[in-house]
Amino acid sequence: MRVVTNLNENWFFTKEHTDAPQRMPKEGSGAGWERVSLPHTWNAVDGQDGRGEYYRGTCWYVKSLTFPPLVEGCRVYVEVPAASLSGRIYINGKEAAYHEGGYSTFRADVTDFLRQGEENVLAIEVDNSPGDVIYPMNADFTFYGGLYRGVNLITVPGTHFDLDFYGSVGFMATPFVLEDGRAKIETKAWIVRACEDYTVRYQLIDADGKVVVETWRPSEEPDTELYLEEPHLWQGVLDPYLYTCKATLVRRNETVDEVSVRIGIRSFHVDPQKGFFLNGKPMMLRGVSRHQDRLYKGNALTKEEHYEDAAIIREVGANTVRLAHYQHSQDFYDACDEYGFIVWAEIPYISIQSDNPAAHENCISQMKELIYQNYNHPSICFWGISNEITIGGEKPGVVENHEELNRLVKEIDPTRLTTIAHVSMLPQESKLHEITDVEAYNHYFGWYGGSYTDNEKWLDDYHAKYPNRCIGLSEYGAEGIITYQPDEAKCRDYSERYQAEYHEHMAKILMERPWIWASHVWNMFDFGCAARDEGGVAGRNNKGLVTLDRQIKKEAFYVYKAYWSREPFVYLCGRRYAKRAGDTTTIKVYSNEPQVSLYVGGKFFETKTADKIFVFEGVPLSEGFTGITVRAGECTDGFTIQKAAEKPAVYTLKEEDDGLTEGVANWFDALAAEAANAPKELAFPEGYFSIRSKVRDLLENEEAYQIVYKMFYRASGMKMKKGMLGMFGGKTLEELFETAGGMSGKELPENFLGLVNRELNKIKQ
Repeated sequence: MRVVTNLNENWFFTKEHTDAPQRMPKEGSGAGWERVSLPHTWNAVDGQDGRGEYYRGTCWYVKSLTFPPLVEGCRVYVEVPAASLSGRIYINGKEAAYHEGGYSTFRADVTDFLRQGEENVLAIEVDNSPGDVIYPMNADFTFYGGLYRGVNLITVPGTHFDLDFYGSVGFMATPFVLEDGRAKIETKAWIVRACEDYTVRYQLIDADGKVVVETWRPSEEPDTELYLEEPHLWQGVLDPYLYTCKATLVRRNETVDEVSVRIGIRSFHVDPQKGFFLNGKPMMLRGVSRHQDRLYKGNALTKEEHYEDAAIIREVGANTVRLAHYQHSQDFYDACDEYGFIVWAEIPYISIQSDNPAAHENCISQMKELIYQNYNHPSICFWGISNEITIGGEKPGVVENHEELNRLVKEIDPTRLTTIAHVSMLPQESKLHEITDVEAYNHYFGWYGGSYTDNEKWLDDYHAKYPNRCIGLSEYGAEGIITYQPDEAKCRDYSERYQAEYHEHMAKILMERPWIWASHVWNMFDFGCAARDEGGVAGRNNKGLVTLDRQIKKEAFYVYKAYWSREPFVYLCGRRYAKRAGDTTTIKVYSNEPQVSLYVGGKFFETKTADKIFVFEGVPLSEGFTGITVRAGECTDGFTIQKAAEKPAVYTLKEEDDGLTEGVANWFDALAAEAANAPKELAFPEGYFSIRSKVRDLLENEEAYQIVYKMFYRASGMKMKKGMLGMFGGKTLEELFETAGGMSGKELPENFLGLVNRELNKIKQ
């Protein structure tokens, strides 16, 4: 029988380059060896600490293995659930496997490399170096390196369910709901060394452990169909009922191998006017996106931590999760199956298409692995083929590449729908709209530019113009840093209050539009992005509803809990605005109950009836501390406010003393005055930079970069470091301005681009 052994303990690790070890290293013997346990990433700290750079290169993991003599014909596999971004497996100094792609499972048959009865040296080389073949290459998150999902050893008999089939379990079960109410489960298996001596038993087992259907097939023709007369359907978050489908390989009277998967019997479709349907009933998909890292743990999470994330998502009341921007852990897909989330799963074909043809082959490989490894998860209803792929410009071949990926997905899995996440600036006439079954946009109106009321205007206009397109909102959000507590929130003040007000608006308008087939908040959790430096918090993207360490749920979390959750609750806003000036204050409350009552200093103040959001004006503050309590049905919440002479300065974001706030304005004003009487024609002298220079070339020249940095800040209000600007490397500065122009909400100087162009013309390439 198959034996799976966890190999997570007692590894040696080094960042220092070495050849494949043929002997076990010793601590203190040089080469920087240290003992570690898996899961492990070498970027747990530097990928989030705000220094802007993190180690990207080759590292080694080494472990000793000893085997007793193997039964004749047995095969031994090393299984790596993920090695970011590429991995090589060596046994006793000899290479057994190489894999490109940092988020999917791969295995190596190491049987012929082993020395039975002796010590064997297992070495895994992992590399997260930048390159132009393996996606992702440029993106707004940290590319953690490491063996961050552990390592397993699998021993199987010579005839077994295929372990080399794209890292899958070698077995697929496809459920169908029939018109007569029955269910059909089509099974397909890949068996190594199948012959007439072996048969396959299929069993469908209900949630109580009872076998409800069984059938047998010869191993040489293993595919079959199982029928269930009265299926219990998988109903998403309302009733995520799971069956177990087990495939057993039998040699005469001996069971030799077995695999099992959990399946949910369901049907679904999307209507461009009515949205998503599950089992024939409409279901408004409203949920969140998720990245897989945590504070100073990086992406090296345990099964318990994955399930904790899922539990938090369940608490907020979401019924859908977009798993961005890569294949996630099997543990998390399992949790989604159990909680009933509808999942959008995708590959890291993101931001910028590589010019290297081999990169497209990497896309194809990662897509096959994503589908085959996750095929049996009922939670997955959508395969995503790319995200914001034109942010760096629409490159030649991008449409053809997407068409090929879409065909591939449909060939492998015609039962699910394909989708794509468009960058906000993608023209509505682009051919990329004509490829996938459904589509969505990443829009940040009200954060990077414009007002949050622009969201419904854009969505309504788009839906009216293209009524037959199934449109969703794949990303939307605003940064929220809990330190900042303004009296009047405004866009890009990075405050928790503005983030909450933004999401108050978004939650409401999205629930009013059932034709939006899905919406996903960006993001459920803050996540690491080494290139970012915004709002006084570097190395992070702070758009999460929950902090990176999972310890604090921001106020925006409770906005969505009020709209989505059926669990009664009440939440008092403003608890981190703990010291307030003035004799009275305003108190806001979120609840999914229809009525709430406020108590001040133990005395009843007022009862209000409202929908989700309750606002109490003129709440009196006593000298010293005032206790505030709110009640809604059986639910209560409370905190204490201290009356202060003045509001603490820490509650307001301080602009960095880098000369940008006033300096950039003065710099451009001076240029504008100087250029008032100058010709408006743009010049592009040979050998000098201009606005038609590629961003990547401008970033390589420090003087040119400083101009771009100032220009982008004046145009967008964002302080973009090289790491972030690098995502736009294929664009010209002129094209970049089209992306960023007007985002700051400030009036730009006349002939803005001309002024920038004149400054760049002074710098030799």
